[in-house]
Amino acid sequence: MARLVQPPPKYVPEEWHASNHLQYFTAEKERAAAERLRDESERLRVEIEVRTVETQQDVNKKLEQRINDIDFWKSELDNQHQATSNEIETMLHFKSRLAKALADTELPLMIAQQCLVNREKRQGVDLVHDNVEMQLLKEVEVIEGVQALLKRTIEQATEQTRLLRSAKYYLEKDRKDKFQANNIDNTCASLHNESQGLGYARDPVKIEKNSVTPEEWEEFSNKNLLKAERENNSSCNLRSIIDGILMQSLDDLQKQCRAVNLAFEHRIEETQKSKTKLEDHLIKVKEEIAAMEENIATLKRAIATKQAPMKVAQTRIENRTTRPNIELCRDRVQYRLVSEVVEISTNIERLQEKLAEAESSLKGLIRRQLSLEEDIDIKANTLFIDRDQCVELRKQINHLPH
Repeated sequence: MARLVQPPPKYVPEEWHASNHLQYFTAEKERAAAERLRDESERLRVEIEVRTVETQQDVNKKLEQRINDIDFWKSELDNQHQATSNEIETMLHFKSRLAKALADTELPLMIAQQCLVNREKRQGVDLVHDNVEMQLLKEVEVIEGVQALLKRTIEQATEQTRLLRSAKYYLEKDRKDKFQANNIDNTCASLHNESQGLGYARDPVKIEKNSVTPEEWEEFSNKNLLKAERENNSSCNLRSIIDGILMQSLDDLQKQCRAVNLAFEHRIEETQKSKTKLEDHLIKVKEEIAAMEENIATLKRAIATKQAPMKVAQTRIENRTTRPNIELCRDRVQYRLVSEVVEISTNIERLQEKLAEAESSLKGLIRRQLSLEEDIDIKANTLFIDRDQCVELRKQINHLPH
Protein backbone atom coordinates (compact mmCIF):
# COMPACT_ATOMS: atom_id res chain seq x y z
CA MET A 1 0.00 0.00 0.00
CA ALA A 2 1.51 3.35 -1.11
CA ARG A 3 2.83 5.71 1.54
CA LEU A 4 1.11 9.07 1.71
CA VAL A 5 3.58 12.07 1.21
CA GLN A 6 2.99 14.75 3.74
CA PRO A 7 2.83 18.24 2.15
CA PRO A 8 5.36 20.94 3.27
CA PRO A 9 4.17 23.21 6.01
CA LYS A 10 2.53 26.42 4.95
CA TYR A 11 3.69 29.87 6.07
CA VAL A 12 1.42 32.34 7.52
CA PRO A 13 0.97 35.73 5.73
CA GLU A 14 3.03 37.47 8.36
CA GLU A 15 5.92 35.18 7.64
CA TRP A 16 5.50 35.80 3.95
CA HIS A 17 5.57 39.56 4.42
CA ALA A 18 8.55 39.26 6.79
CA SER A 19 10.46 37.17 4.25
CA ASN A 20 9.79 39.70 1.53
CA HIS A 21 10.91 42.60 3.70
CA LEU A 22 14.07 40.71 4.62
CA GLN A 23 14.86 40.13 0.96
CA TYR A 24 14.23 43.79 0.21
CA PHE A 25 16.46 44.90 3.04
CA THR A 26 19.22 42.41 2.22
CA ALA A 27 19.13 43.26 -1.50
CA GLU A 28 19.25 46.98 -0.71
CA LYS A 29 22.11 46.43 1.66
CA GLU A 30 24.05 44.34 -0.83
CA ARG A 31 23.30 46.83 -3.59
CA ALA A 32 24.41 49.74 -1.45
CA ALA A 33 27.59 47.85 -0.49
CA ALA A 34 28.21 46.99 -4.12
CA GLU A 35 27.65 50.62 -5.12
CA ARG A 36 30.08 51.81 -2.47
CA LEU A 37 32.56 49.19 -3.62
CA ARG A 38 32.14 50.34 -7.18
CA ASP A 39 32.69 53.94 -6.15
CA GLU A 40 35.72 53.00 -4.07
CA SER A 41 37.06 50.83 -6.88
CA GLU A 42 36.69 53.70 -9.35
CA ARG A 43 38.38 56.11 -7.00
CA LEU A 44 41.16 53.56 -6.35
CA ARG A 45 41.52 52.91 -10.07
CA VAL A 46 41.73 56.60 -10.82
CA GLU A 47 44.09 57.14 -7.90
CA ILE A 48 46.31 54.22 -8.92
CA GLU A 49 46.20 55.30 -12.54
CA VAL A 50 47.28 58.79 -11.57
CA ARG A 51 49.90 57.40 -9.19
CA THR A 52 51.14 54.97 -11.83
CA VAL A 53 51.43 57.76 -14.40
CA GLU A 54 53.09 60.04 -11.87
CA THR A 55 55.46 57.28 -10.75
CA GLN A 56 56.34 56.42 -14.34
CA GLN A 57 56.89 60.10 -15.06
CA ASP A 58 59.07 60.35 -11.95
CA VAL A 59 61.01 57.28 -13.06
CA ASN A 60 61.38 58.83 -16.51
CA LYS A 61 62.60 62.05 -14.91
CA LYS A 62 65.04 60.19 -12.72
CA LEU A 63 66.22 58.21 -15.72
CA GLU A 64 66.78 61.48 -17.54
CA GLN A 65 68.67 62.84 -14.55
CA ARG A 66 70.68 59.64 -14.34
CA ILE A 67 71.50 59.86 -18.03
CA ASN A 68 72.57 63.47 -17.51
CA ASP A 69 74.75 62.39 -14.58
CA ILE A 70 76.31 59.64 -16.69
CA ASP A 71 76.82 62.08 -19.56
CA PHE A 72 78.47 64.54 -17.20
CA TRP A 73 80.89 62.01 -15.75
CA LYS A 74 81.49 60.46 -19.14
CA SER A 75 82.32 63.92 -20.49
CA GLU A 76 84.72 64.47 -17.59
CA LEU A 77 86.26 61.06 -18.23
CA ASP A 78 86.51 61.79 -21.97
CA ASN A 79 88.27 65.08 -21.35
CA GLN A 80 90.65 63.55 -18.83
CA HIS A 81 91.24 60.56 -21.09
CA GLN A 82 92.17 62.88 -23.97
CA ALA A 83 94.41 64.93 -21.70
CA THR A 84 96.10 61.77 -20.41
CA SER A 85 96.56 60.42 -23.95
CA ASN A 86 98.12 63.73 -24.98
CA GLU A 87 100.36 63.67 -21.90
CA ILE A 88 101.51 60.13 -22.72
CA GLU A 89 102.44 61.21 -26.25
CA THR A 90 104.26 64.25 -24.88
CA MET A 91 106.09 62.17 -22.28
CA LEU A 92 107.14 59.66 -24.94
CA HIS A 93 108.49 62.58 -26.97
CA PHE A 94 110.47 63.80 -23.96
CA LYS A 95 111.71 60.26 -23.37
CA SER A 96 112.88 60.17 -26.99
CA ARG A 97 114.70 63.46 -26.43
CA LEU A 98 116.43 61.94 -23.40
CA ALA A 99 117.38 58.83 -25.37
CA LYS A 100 118.75 60.95 -28.22
CA ALA A 101 120.69 63.12 -25.78
CA LEU A 102 122.13 59.96 -24.19
CA ALA A 103 123.07 58.57 -27.61
CA ASP A 104 124.66 61.90 -28.53
CA THR A 105 127.08 61.57 -25.59
CA GLU A 106 128.59 58.34 -26.93
CA LEU A 107 130.66 60.00 -29.66
CA PRO A 108 132.10 62.77 -27.42
CA LEU A 109 132.97 60.16 -24.78
CA MET A 110 134.67 57.96 -27.37
CA ILE A 111 136.56 60.95 -28.75
CA ALA A 112 137.72 62.08 -25.30
CA GLN A 113 138.89 58.57 -24.45
CA GLN A 114 140.59 58.22 -27.84
CA CYS A 115 142.38 61.53 -27.30
CA LEU A 116 143.69 60.23 -23.98
CA VAL A 117 144.88 57.04 -25.71
CA ASN A 118 146.50 59.03 -28.52
CA ARG A 119 148.30 61.32 -26.09
CA GLU A 120 149.83 58.29 -24.36
CA LYS A 121 151.92 57.99 -27.54
CA ARG A 122 153.74 61.24 -26.78
CA GLN A 123 157.44 60.66 -26.25
CA GLY A 124 160.11 61.68 -23.81
CA VAL A 125 159.59 64.78 -21.75
CA ASP A 126 156.40 65.59 -23.71
CA LEU A 127 154.65 62.69 -21.98
CA VAL A 128 153.50 65.13 -19.33
CA HIS A 129 150.35 65.29 -17.19
CA ASP A 130 149.43 68.69 -18.59
CA ASN A 131 146.26 70.78 -18.48
CA VAL A 132 144.97 69.13 -21.66
CA GLU A 133 145.08 65.72 -20.01
CA MET A 134 143.41 67.06 -16.87
CA GLN A 135 140.64 68.67 -18.92
CA LEU A 136 140.18 65.50 -20.98
CA LEU A 137 139.88 63.41 -17.81
CA LYS A 138 137.38 65.93 -16.46
CA GLU A 139 135.46 65.77 -19.76
CA VAL A 140 135.22 61.98 -19.47
CA GLU A 141 133.98 62.42 -15.90
CA VAL A 142 131.42 65.06 -16.95
CA ILE A 143 130.12 62.95 -19.85
CA GLU A 144 129.83 59.83 -17.71
CA GLY A 145 128.02 61.88 -15.04
CA VAL A 146 125.62 63.24 -17.67
CA GLN A 147 125.03 59.72 -18.99
CA ALA A 148 124.22 58.42 -15.51
CA LEU A 149 121.81 61.33 -14.94
CA LEU A 150 120.12 60.82 -18.31
CA LYS A 151 119.74 57.08 -17.67
CA ARG A 152 118.10 57.74 -14.29
CA THR A 153 115.81 60.32 -15.87
CA ILE A 154 114.85 57.90 -18.66
CA GLU A 155 113.91 55.38 -15.97
CA GLN A 156 111.76 58.03 -14.28
CA ALA A 157 110.12 58.92 -17.61
CA THR A 158 109.47 55.21 -18.28
CA GLU A 159 107.87 54.79 -14.86
CA GLN A 160 105.80 57.96 -15.29
CA THR A 161 104.61 56.73 -18.69
CA ARG A 162 103.59 53.44 -17.05
CA LEU A 163 101.61 55.33 -14.40
CA LEU A 164 99.93 57.46 -17.06
CA ARG A 165 98.98 54.37 -19.04
CA SER A 166 97.62 52.78 -15.89
CA ALA A 167 95.48 55.86 -15.22
CA LYS A 168 94.41 55.86 -18.87
CA TYR A 169 93.43 52.18 -18.60
CA TYR A 170 91.11 52.82 -15.66
CA LEU A 171 89.66 55.86 -17.42
CA GLU A 172 88.97 53.77 -20.52
CA LYS A 173 87.37 51.03 -18.45
CA ASP A 174 85.21 53.56 -16.63
CA ARG A 175 84.29 55.26 -19.93
CA LYS A 176 83.34 51.91 -21.42
CA ASP A 177 81.12 51.11 -18.44
CA LYS A 178 79.58 54.57 -18.62
CA PHE A 179 78.92 54.12 -22.32
CA GLN A 180 77.17 50.80 -21.75
CA ALA A 181 75.20 52.15 -18.80
CA ASN A 182 74.22 55.18 -20.87
CA ASN A 183 72.94 52.94 -23.69
CA ILE A 184 71.01 50.79 -21.24
CA ASP A 185 69.40 53.76 -19.50
CA ASN A 186 68.63 55.45 -22.82
CA THR A 187 66.95 52.24 -23.94
CA CYS A 188 64.99 52.20 -20.68
CA ALA A 189 64.05 55.86 -21.12
CA SER A 190 62.74 55.15 -24.61
CA LEU A 191 60.33 52.42 -23.36
CA HIS A 192 56.63 53.23 -22.97
CA ASN A 193 53.51 51.25 -22.23
CA GLU A 194 52.98 50.36 -25.87
CA SER A 195 56.60 49.35 -26.55
CA GLN A 196 57.29 45.96 -28.08
CA GLY A 197 59.12 43.25 -26.17
CA LEU A 198 57.86 44.18 -22.71
CA GLY A 199 57.78 41.38 -20.14
CA TYR A 200 57.95 40.47 -16.49
CA ALA A 201 61.18 40.10 -14.56
CA ARG A 202 61.72 37.00 -12.49
CA ASP A 203 62.70 38.94 -9.38
CA PRO A 204 62.00 42.61 -10.06
CA VAL A 205 62.65 43.89 -6.53
CA LYS A 206 65.95 42.06 -6.04
CA ILE A 207 68.96 44.25 -5.14
CA GLU A 208 72.16 43.02 -6.77
CA LYS A 209 74.82 42.09 -4.22
CA ASN A 210 77.58 43.87 -6.16
CA SER A 211 75.61 47.08 -6.58
CA VAL A 212 76.94 50.34 -5.12
CA THR A 213 75.45 53.53 -3.75
CA PRO A 214 75.30 56.68 -5.89
CA GLU A 215 77.94 58.19 -3.62
CA GLU A 216 80.24 55.20 -4.20
CA TRP A 217 79.51 55.43 -7.92
CA GLU A 218 80.53 59.07 -8.05
CA GLU A 219 83.54 58.45 -5.78
CA PHE A 220 84.77 55.71 -8.13
CA SER A 221 84.83 57.97 -11.20
CA ASN A 222 86.12 60.88 -9.18
CA LYS A 223 88.95 58.69 -7.91
CA ASN A 224 89.86 57.73 -11.48
CA LEU A 225 89.78 61.37 -12.52
CA LEU A 226 91.90 62.48 -9.56
CA LYS A 227 94.43 59.72 -10.21
CA ALA A 228 94.74 60.68 -13.87
CA GLU A 229 94.97 64.38 -12.97
CA ARG A 230 97.61 63.62 -10.36
CA GLU A 231 99.69 61.61 -12.82
CA ASN A 232 99.28 64.32 -15.46
CA ASN A 233 100.55 66.92 -12.99
CA SER A 234 103.45 64.66 -12.02
CA SER A 235 104.23 64.15 -15.69
CA CYS A 236 104.12 67.89 -16.31
CA ASN A 237 106.52 68.48 -13.41
CA LEU A 238 108.82 65.72 -14.68
CA ARG A 239 108.81 67.27 -18.15
CA SER A 240 109.87 70.57 -16.62
CA ILE A 241 112.67 68.76 -14.79
CA ILE A 242 113.69 66.98 -18.01
CA ASP A 243 113.87 70.31 -19.83
CA GLY A 244 116.15 71.64 -17.10
CA ILE A 245 118.30 68.50 -17.13
CA LEU A 246 118.69 68.59 -20.92
CA MET A 247 119.62 72.27 -20.88
CA GLN A 248 122.02 71.89 -17.95
CA SER A 249 123.59 68.75 -19.42
CA LEU A 250 124.13 70.44 -22.77
CA ASP A 251 125.59 73.49 -21.02
CA ASP A 252 127.97 71.31 -18.96
CA LEU A 253 129.06 69.35 -22.03
CA GLN A 254 129.57 72.51 -24.09
CA LYS A 255 131.45 74.25 -21.30
CA GLN A 256 133.82 71.32 -20.75
CA CYS A 257 134.26 70.78 -24.49
CA ARG A 258 135.29 74.43 -24.85
CA ALA A 259 137.66 74.04 -21.91
CA VAL A 260 139.31 71.02 -23.56
CA ASN A 261 139.54 72.74 -26.93
CA LEU A 262 141.03 75.85 -25.33
CA ALA A 263 143.55 73.70 -23.43
CA PHE A 264 144.50 72.00 -26.70
CA GLU A 265 144.84 75.39 -28.38
CA HIS A 266 147.16 76.72 -25.67
CA ARG A 267 149.15 73.50 -25.51
CA ILE A 268 149.60 73.35 -29.29
CA GLU A 269 150.67 77.01 -29.34
CA GLU A 270 153.08 76.38 -26.47
CA THR A 271 154.50 73.25 -28.15
CA GLN A 272 154.82 75.07 -31.49
CA LYS A 273 156.70 77.93 -29.85
CA SER A 274 158.98 75.47 -28.06
CA LYS A 275 159.62 73.60 -31.32
CA THR A 276 160.39 76.85 -33.13
CA LYS A 277 162.85 77.88 -30.42
CA LEU A 278 164.49 74.46 -30.52
CA GLU A 279 164.79 74.76 -34.30
CA ASP A 280 166.36 78.20 -33.91
CA HIS A 281 168.83 76.79 -31.41
CA LEU A 282 169.51 73.85 -33.72
CA ILE A 283 170.40 76.24 -36.54
CA LYS A 284 172.74 78.14 -34.23
CA VAL A 285 174.29 74.89 -32.93
CA LYS A 286 174.85 73.68 -36.49
CA GLU A 287 176.43 77.01 -37.36
CA GLU A 288 178.60 76.74 -34.26
CA ILE A 289 179.55 73.15 -35.19
CA ALA A 290 180.67 74.36 -38.61
CA ALA A 291 182.60 77.22 -37.02
CA MET A 292 184.14 74.86 -34.47
CA GLU A 293 185.16 72.41 -37.17
CA GLU A 294 186.83 75.29 -39.00
CA ASN A 295 188.47 76.36 -35.74
CA ILE A 296 189.81 72.82 -35.19
CA ALA A 297 191.17 72.74 -38.72
CA THR A 298 192.82 76.11 -38.15
CA LEU A 299 194.35 74.92 -34.87
CA LYS A 300 195.66 71.78 -36.53
CA ARG A 301 197.18 73.88 -39.30
CA ALA A 302 198.69 76.19 -36.71
CA ILE A 303 200.23 73.26 -34.87
CA ALA A 304 201.52 71.87 -38.15
CA THR A 305 203.08 75.21 -39.13
CA LYS A 306 205.06 75.23 -35.88
CA GLN A 307 206.96 72.09 -36.83
CA ALA A 308 209.22 73.86 -39.34
CA PRO A 309 210.32 76.67 -36.96
CA MET A 310 210.91 73.98 -34.28
CA LYS A 311 213.04 72.00 -36.67
CA VAL A 312 214.95 75.11 -37.73
CA ALA A 313 215.67 76.07 -34.13
CA GLN A 314 216.67 72.56 -33.11
CA THR A 315 218.81 72.13 -36.24
CA ARG A 316 220.60 75.39 -35.42
CA ILE A 317 221.21 74.22 -31.87
CA GLU A 318 222.45 70.86 -33.14
CA ASN A 319 224.71 72.49 -35.71
CA ARG A 320 226.20 74.94 -33.18
CA THR A 321 227.20 72.07 -30.90
CA THR A 322 229.91 71.27 -33.49
CA ARG A 323 231.63 74.60 -33.04
CA PRO A 324 235.32 73.92 -32.25
CA ASN A 325 237.08 74.58 -28.97
CA ILE A 326 236.54 78.00 -27.55
CA GLU A 327 233.93 78.76 -30.16
CA LEU A 328 231.55 76.50 -28.29
CA CYS A 329 230.33 79.56 -26.44
CA ARG A 330 227.02 79.97 -24.55
CA ASP A 331 226.36 83.19 -26.33
CA ARG A 332 223.15 85.10 -26.66
CA VAL A 333 222.34 83.15 -29.81
CA GLN A 334 222.57 79.90 -27.88
CA TYR A 335 220.30 81.15 -25.11
CA ARG A 336 217.86 82.60 -27.59
CA LEU A 337 217.71 79.36 -29.61
CA VAL A 338 216.97 77.39 -26.43
CA SER A 339 214.39 79.97 -25.49
CA GLU A 340 212.92 79.71 -28.99
CA VAL A 341 212.60 75.91 -28.71
CA VAL A 342 210.93 76.22 -25.29
CA GLU A 343 208.65 78.95 -26.59
CA ILE A 344 207.65 76.98 -29.65
CA SER A 345 207.09 73.83 -27.54
CA THR A 346 204.95 75.79 -25.09
CA ASN A 347 202.95 77.33 -27.90
CA ILE A 348 202.42 73.96 -29.50
CA GLU A 349 201.21 72.57 -26.15
CA ARG A 350 198.86 75.53 -25.78
CA LEU A 351 197.54 74.99 -29.28
CA GLN A 352 197.10 71.27 -28.59
CA GLU A 353 195.26 72.02 -25.37
CA LYS A 354 193.01 74.43 -27.23
CA LEU A 355 192.55 71.80 -29.95
CA ALA A 356 191.52 69.25 -27.33
CA GLU A 357 189.04 71.76 -25.87
CA ALA A 358 187.72 72.52 -29.35
CA GLU A 359 187.30 68.84 -30.16
CA SER A 360 185.58 68.29 -26.81
CA SER A 361 183.35 71.28 -27.51
CA LEU A 362 182.61 69.92 -30.96
CA LYS A 363 181.53 66.61 -29.44
CA GLY A 364 179.30 68.49 -27.00
CA LEU A 365 177.82 70.52 -29.85
CA ILE A 366 177.18 67.36 -31.85
CA ARG A 367 175.51 65.74 -28.83
CA ARG A 368 173.46 68.91 -28.38
CA GLN A 369 172.52 68.80 -32.06
CA LEU A 370 171.33 65.22 -31.71
CA SER A 371 169.45 66.09 -28.53
CA LEU A 372 167.82 69.10 -30.18
CA GLU A 373 166.89 67.06 -33.25
CA GLU A 374 165.44 64.37 -30.99
CA ASP A 375 163.49 66.94 -28.97
CA ILE A 376 162.26 68.58 -32.17
CA ASP A 377 161.07 65.17 -33.40
CA ILE A 378 159.33 64.68 -30.05
CA LYS A 379 157.65 68.09 -30.40
CA ALA A 380 156.66 67.28 -33.98
CA ASN A 381 155.16 63.98 -32.78
CA THR A 382 153.29 65.81 -30.01
CA LEU A 383 151.96 68.39 -32.49
CA PHE A 384 150.85 65.60 -34.81
CA ILE A 385 148.99 63.89 -31.97
CA ASP A 386 147.42 67.04 -30.51
CA ARG A 387 146.79 69.10 -33.63
CA ASP A 388 146.41 66.61 -36.46
CA GLN A 389 144.80 63.73 -34.57
CA CYS A 390 143.00 64.96 -31.45
CA VAL A 391 141.82 68.41 -32.62
CA GLU A 392 140.64 67.04 -35.96
CA LEU A 393 138.92 64.18 -34.16
CA ARG A 394 137.16 66.60 -31.81
CA LYS A 395 135.60 68.45 -34.76
CA GLN A 396 133.14 65.56 -34.96
CA ILE A 397 131.59 66.58 -31.61
CA ASN A 398 128.19 67.96 -32.54
CA HIS A 399 127.10 69.71 -29.33
CA LEU A 400 129.40 72.63 -30.10
CA PRO A 401 129.04 74.91 -33.14
CA HIS A 402 132.09 74.60 -35.37
